[in-house]
Amino acid sequence: MTNQKKSLVHWLIFAVSIVAIFSLGLLAASILERKTEAQFAFTPKVEINSNESRNEVWGQNYPREFQSYYQTSDTSFRSKYNGNAMIDMLDVDPRLVVLWAGYGFSKDYNQGRGHFYAITDIKNSLRTGGPTNDKDGPMPSTCWTCKSPDVPRLMERDGVAEFYSGKWARLGSEVVNPIGCADCHDSKTMNLRISRPALIEAFERQGKDINKSSHQEMRSLVCAQCHVEYYFDKTKKEGAQYLTLPWDKGKKVEDMEQYYDEIAFSDWTHAISKAPMLKAQHPDYEVYTMGIHADRNVSCADCHMPYKTEGGSKFTDHKLQSPLNNVANSCQVCHRQETDNLVKNVYDNQDRIISKRDRLEELLVKAHVEAGKCWELGATEEQMKAALQDIRHAQWRWDYTAAGHGSAFHAPVEMGRVIASGIDLAQEARLKLSQLLMTLGFKGEVPYPDITTKAKAQQFIGLPMDKLIQEKEAFKQNVIPKWLETAKKREAAIPVKKI
Repeated sequence: MTNQKKSLVHWLIFAVSIVAIFSLGLLAASILERKTEAQFAFTPKVEINSNESRNEVWGQNYPREFQSYYQTSDTSFRSKYNGNAMIDMLDVDPRLVVLWAGYGFSKDYNQGRGHFYAITDIKNSLRTGGPTNDKDGPMPSTCWTCKSPDVPRLMERDGVAEFYSGKWARLGSEVVNPIGCADCHDSKTMNLRISRPALIEAFERQGKDINKSSHQEMRSLVCAQCHVEYYFDKTKKEGAQYLTLPWDKGKKVEDMEQYYDEIAFSDWTHAISKAPMLKAQHPDYEVYTMGIHADRNVSCADCHMPYKTEGGSKFTDHKLQSPLNNVANSCQVCHRQETDNLVKNVYDNQDRIISKRDRLEELLVKAHVEAGKCWELGATEEQMKAALQDIRHAQWRWDYTAAGHGSAFHAPVEMGRVIASGIDLAQEARLKLSQLLMTLGFKGEVPYPDITTKAKAQQFIGLPMDKLIQEKEAFKQNVIPKWLETAKKREAAIPVKKI
């Protein structure tokens, strides 16, 4: 090799070395910068006291989580069936009004928005009525239980049973902060915690210690504090409606049905059929446990609160939302299919389940109306007993599949089974009622009511909607401002200690 060629090779090696060293230097500087950024990302600025209910105080120490959580105020996403937009479900499906005749949900039932609106929406709902004082209104104080981090603060201050006592309006000036940090986190360690006693008590009755749950299990159990089936036990303490989970026999629809039947519990008596009814709340956790994701140890947070990276910090995205609005970070972490294909799979399952559920709805409306006709013709309680029990069980199955958020996705096989058994029970009820109608001298088919709109359905069941709306408006104008003023003064007096 000539000297000239050797010189070029040497220069080339030198140039490559310089570029490599420079690149390594940039990489090292970037790593150092990210490590430094991560080191100081969670440097505390204020002292967070036990059961600090103000999310803004927590946000001073954990700004990324706080900022992402308050994005739950976004209501722009609407999927084929749900999403985070405000949807009047009674307007979408007026049959619901008849199914819930005599119960608060026949007045008002909206698709749940983000957690940011938890307090606003319960105040605006016609279900909570228009109370004029602390001892007025249709709902108990227990209805606040899952709405705010003020709840664990009040339970610690007053006692659990005392919290469950009295009317909903009693705590209007105390429960003002929407669902947030203290609901799920320990203020000292930031570890996930269970702040609602009903879940702890349900575990204890099954001989389990919830404190022995793994971190991955806790990433679902903190959701299960509220996203579960529950009822108000009026026998535990006089004057209290004690929130209880009916899991003693299991979490399947038949298990909880048996639990309720054995204690002769009903949420209300149907206004038309007089059946002793069960209202499913939102058995999201129970249904989730029966699906493929739970079987694969995928938690609620994995899909609804996936990890997010900013700079050198990896944290949980607290914008709790449908995975369909965040497919890349939620679904495609595990599933490599294209977005359109994944979304289509979800909608296909939902279409199948909801079409069958709609069929069950129609059968139930007819059963209630036919039962009402039997009473009108002079049927006795003994003659009606078997058919009403079938209606109770059939609608419990319908509600179990309808009340949960995303049930048709979480466990489509189980939901299909539950709806099929509900259809069988509804048809059994109608057969018994048909035979009774003939015994009572009625021939032909009982007319199906005109319930093509929400207004017509509410008129059919006899709801005084104008009166209810007027009472609610008066409440919003006269009572809520006083609650907010009292709460503002109370919270302003609570010091925040800087670190």
